[in-house]
Amino acid sequence: MTNKISRRDFLKFSVAGFGLVAIKPRLDWLQPVQEIPQGENLGRICVGSVNLRIRPSADAQSVGKLYQDQLVQWNRTVVGELPTGLMNRTWVETPNGYLFAGSVQPVKNNPNQPVSTLPSNEKEKGMWVEVTVPIVDLSLVNTVAVGNWINVVQYPRLYYSQVIWVDDIRTTSEGKVQYRVNEKYGNPGDIFWAAAEAFRPITADELSPINPDVSDKRIEVSVAEQTLSCFEGKKEVYFCRVSTGAKYDADGKLVDNWMTPPGPHPIWRKLLSIHMAGGATGNGWDTPGIAWTSLFSGEGVAIHSTFWHNNYGMPVSHGCVNASPEDSKWIFRWTTPTVSYYPGDLTVSMPGGTIVNVTDG
Repeated sequence: MTNKISRRDFLKFSVAGFGLVAIKPRLDWLQPVQEIPQGENLGRICVGSVNLRIRPSADAQSVGKLYQDQLVQWNRTVVGELPTGLMNRTWVETPNGYLFAGSVQPVKNNPNQPVSTLPSNEKEKGMWVEVTVPIVDLSLVNTVAVGNWINVVQYPRLYYSQVIWVDDIRTTSEGKVQYRVNEKYGNPGDIFWAAAEAFRPITADELSPINPDVSDKRIEVSVAEQTLSCFEGKKEVYFCRVSTGAKYDADGKLVDNWMTPPGPHPIWRKLLSIHMAGGATGNGWDTPGIAWTSLFSGEGVAIHSTFWHNNYGMPVSHGCVNASPEDSKWIFRWTTPTVSYYPGDLTVSMPGGTIVNVTDG
């Protein structure tokens, strides 16, 4: 199926309340953290607002509206109806109706037992951690916020699946254990305290390379199909849906500067987590804790984990290849170069690592 989304479809889709235009998190619409619903599988509204519908269809009656960071019980994923030309047909069934899945981040609530000491090597002390609860609020340590994303939010926070660096531990006067979290790479300079229970320590074993003895590896990204395939020789060993560069902006205007660059490109840098920012006022982005990042073109085009949308199969990025946390982590481990736990970042000279071939086919 070829992706033939038109300007008319784009506008119809965004007006329908699905939040396709939320290429970056709409952090100014955040809601206070609510009581976490029951159920193993949960969903977080990850766009400004979305309609709850009586059936899994864009034309079905709306029975309410949910706003960013509200949580729902995710009963199951179903295939529903969408306007002609759009590729993501998945919906979330909740106890109260149906939500378009592209606007709902799949999350779980798995709090952790805090550690009492931080691991270290001969050069540094600290650990990489992953957020395993839907939302964790942050308390800014520095007096004045440096990152632009903090200046537009009421509740600075991190979300399920984000990866961040921890370099200190404290116990509050109320007996609560907190980690001091910050960003080693792309860091604008902000430091936070946050509840330790929200973070799962990542182990060095989780970074072990997949099939390291295979030399003939390559990635094929199809912009037309919005898919990514990993090949070992002629054998496809992994496949997933992705989101490449957006074709239209929030006004429905055709844009070229967000296109994912046609390949082939070698992976030249990999990081466990990085802060990404760029773009102009109004169309810019400023996003912390982007996990499992594999840079392959220019200064910032990468395959990376995504927490601010679940709309894989639609081109909605600023040029990167958005993948789910599970997919981006697998790709990170399978590709070269291989990154060690310390420092969690590696840049290689040409000819670089695994080839990423981006095509329109």
